[in-house]
Amino acid sequence: MLRNWNEYCRTIRLSGLISLALLTSYSVGGNIILPRAPELSAKGYILIDADSGRVLVESNADDSLPPASLTKIMTGYVVAAELETGRIGLDDEVPISVNAWRTKGSKTFIQEGTKVALSDLLRGVIVQSGNDASVAIAEYLAGDEDAFADVMNQYAMTIGMSSSNFLNSTGLPDDGHYTSARDMAALTLELIRRFPMHYAIYAEREFTFAEIRQPNRNRLLLRDRTVDGVKTGYTLAAGYCLVASAKRDGMRLVSVVMGASSDEVRMRETQKLLQYGFRYFETRGLYNPDEPITEARIYFGTSDYVPVGVSETMYVTFARGHYEDLEVEIELPAQIEAPLKRGAEIGSLRVILEGEDLAKKPLVSQTSSEEAGIFSRIFDSVYLFFASIIEYD
Repeated sequence: MLRNWNEYCRTIRLSGLISLALLTSYSVGGNIILPRAPELSAKGYILIDADSGRVLVESNADDSLPPASLTKIMTGYVVAAELETGRIGLDDEVPISVNAWRTKGSKTFIQEGTKVALSDLLRGVIVQSGNDASVAIAEYLAGDEDAFADVMNQYAMTIGMSSSNFLNSTGLPDDGHYTSARDMAALTLELIRRFPMHYAIYAEREFTFAEIRQPNRNRLLLRDRTVDGVKTGYTLAAGYCLVASAKRDGMRLVSVVMGASSDEVRMRETQKLLQYGFRYFETRGLYNPDEPITEARIYFGTSDYVPVGVSETMYVTFARGHYEDLEVEIELPAQIEAPLKRGAEIGSLRVILEGEDLAKKPLVSQTSSEEAGIFSRIFDSVYLFFASIIEYD
C-alpha cells in the first residue's frame, strides 16, 4: 500500500481544485519496454484483468459474433441469480419435455417424461454443454425458451452487455442471436464476482449422468492447472470459441477467443493471451475502503478535517516490475462545506504510470460532519474571504 503521505506535494490550481501528487517515481528516464501484444488467429478476442478491469489485449472485441455454446454462460448465470432469490432450489425436480429431449447437438442424455434434479441439469449445461439440459432449464424457469431468452436479455442489460442479443438458451444457430468478446468477458467477470460458489462448477473436469461419463469440454483445465473455467463453444457459423479464466499468484485474468479455426487453435491462442498477461503485467490492491488516504479541509462544520478514502478496494494493473514508478494524483475541491454525510463523493484519485492513466476512482468522506454553530461559521466565512483576496491578489 502507498501510505507515506508526507511525500505529497500540495498546489492550488486556478480551476479551484487541490491537486495532491504522490511522488513515488524512481525510474531513470527509461520508458517501459513491453513486447507487442499477441495477434491471434480468431475473429475477435480480449484479455482483461478481473480485479482492476483493465483490458490488456483486444481485437474486434465489440464485433457482433455468434457465440455458440458460450451462450450457456448466461444460461448458468440466470440460474445462479434465480437461486439467489430463492425462487428455485438445486434440489428441485425438473420435468423433462419432449422438446428438451429432442434438442439436437451436444447432450446430457436426459429422457422425456422423467424428472431431473436442477443441480444435475446445471452440471449438464456447464460441464457437458448439454443442449437438452439447457432447454429443460429454460422451460422450468420461464415456461419456454422464448420467455427465457427475454430473461437472459434483461440480465444482460443489467451487466452492461450492449452488444448482445440472446434468442435461445443453447447457442444453437439462430438469426439475431449474437454477442461480443467484450460482453462475454463482462458476463464472466460478473459471474465470478457475484456467484463464486456457482463458478466453482466450471472447474469440474467431468460429470456422469445416466451412467454416461463426459469430460469437461474445456481441455485447458487439463493443460493448465491455473485455469478454472470457463466455457467452450462451436458451431459452423461461430467457429471455435473459448472463454477462459486463470489465477496465478493472486492475479486473475479472463480471456475470450471467438471464431478460431479448430479446438487446438482456440486453446493455443488462449494460452498466448494468458501467458502474455501473467508474464508482463501484475495487479495490486493499492487502497482499501477502511483506510484513510488523506484528509480534506472542511468549512462551516463541527470538525476542521474529514478523512478521505475509496468506497471499494482500488486495484491497478501495470507493467510488471514498475510498482515503484506509479504516481498517484488526488483532486479535491478547494472548498468543501458542511453538512457532509459519510460516503459523500468529494474528489477523485488517479493512478498514473509514465503519463498514462491506469485507473481512476472517486474519493468519499469516511466520516460525517454536522454544521457548526453560528460563531464558527462566521469565523470560516471571514477566513475564506481573506483567503480569496490573497489567492487572486
